[in-house]
Amino acid sequence: MTFINFFLSFYGIITIILLLSILGYYYSIKIVRNQSLKQDLLPHSLLSYYGFYSFIWIFFPSAILLILWSLFSNQFIDNQFFSILVNTYPKLPESFIYLKLAQIQNISSGLLDSNDEIMIGLADRYLATKSLSLKLRFLFILIFVLIGIIYSYFRLSPLLKARIHIENTLRKTFFVAALVAILTTIGIISALLFQAVIFFSEYPMQDFFFGTHWSPMVALREGASEKFADEDVAGSTGSFGMIPVILGTLLVAFLAMCVAIPIGLFSAIYMAEFASDKIRNIIKPTLEVLAGIPTVVYGFFAALTAAPFFKNLGLFVGLDISSQSALAAGVVMGIMIIPFISSLSDDVIRSVPQSLRDGAYGLGSTKGETITQVVLPAAFPGLVGAFLLAVSRAIGETMIVVMAVGVAAKLTINPLDSVTTVTVQIVMLLTGDNEFDSVKTMSAFALGITLFVITLILNVGALSVSRKVGERYE
Repeated sequence: MTFINFFLSFYGIITIILLLSILGYYYSIKIVRNQSLKQDLLPHSLLSYYGFYSFIWIFFPSAILLILWSLFSNQFIDNQFFSILVNTYPKLPESFIYLKLAQIQNISSGLLDSNDEIMIGLADRYLATKSLSLKLRFLFILIFVLIGIIYSYFRLSPLLKARIHIENTLRKTFFVAALVAILTTIGIISALLFQAVIFFSEYPMQDFFFGTHWSPMVALREGASEKFADEDVAGSTGSFGMIPVILGTLLVAFLAMCVAIPIGLFSAIYMAEFASDKIRNIIKPTLEVLAGIPTVVYGFFAALTAAPFFKNLGLFVGLDISSQSALAAGVVMGIMIIPFISSLSDDVIRSVPQSLRDGAYGLGSTKGETITQVVLPAAFPGLVGAFLLAVSRAIGETMIVVMAVGVAAKLTINPLDSVTTVTVQIVMLLTGDNEFDSVKTMSAFALGITLFVITLILNVGALSVSRKVGERYE
């Protein structure tokens, strides 16, 4: 019974499909080789292409069916039993129906005992339905495998242009992968935009983009939506001027870049232009260890070590530094981003052709002049990409700022004061027992789409600059 359960499981079926596909690969090569010898024909393509041709027709249709069936069958069964429960318990609210469905699932899996005959009967029926679904999945997949074997067998011939078919298949696969990436991006933007439009329909857009007061828990200012101003619901009203939040985000990101860019770039220049291979093999892995540290650890470090350090340092020199200052969060975030800039900048600098360096040396340039006037300008487009990646990481970082900066939005550019960021506010607005359809919660999506637009503008600007500079070296 254990072997049957394994063969009916996802991993068992995918193993069977893979084994049959591999057998089809080698058998197809043998068939085409024998046919070419009997007919005294030279195959159009290499024999391996005929093997891949059969492998594709055997593996991919059945594997796609397996994935789709596994993704949607459980949801389909749950929907059917939800309808049954609605008819069985017509007076129960929807939330209790979902609870009953969860009880049926737990009873059928043996995690829960029940004395209710109706629930026991539905659980047995649920288990039988799941078992039938697994058997039907196994049967249909075997049919798909058989169809793939038969189709590829009758198509195999030394005259078959297998290489062209494989290349066309790969081209279509790459196109689908690119299309999925684009559609995913469009889906994310659409989801943010849809919720943001709902927010702006209830709160004045000009107050959001140009307001200087962010306090979601206080009463709406004059001129805001009367609908939410009149509601007596906690968390449904507030003041949503985003300028302090955006300013705090940019301030922390700027401080992080002030730390990360010089250290990361200078270390990359040293590793690429000055360090020996032995020293480079020590320094680069050591720097990249910083990238493997979880961000929550950086958050603890910022809150428990960096923030008290800067506060005590400020007291020593006579400055009043907040215990949740932007300075502490920015410095720790910069330390976290160093390996990104260092590693990417090192690769970009090393990719500069050696002929440019040799030409500069031939004209009498020194090592420093060659680096500053030849290597770095040639690597500038790549360096802009590295810096942009670091800026995007700094703007979107969550754990460090959640643990190290405040939640009160202040209109300030003083790094010694406490500020808040977009990610902190999104976390605060979308966690807890907040009502999802309240204007307070919807403001998180408005912040998200605004942050996306800011990042997009940075991308377009950096791409434009890098292209103009890169044209000089093409």
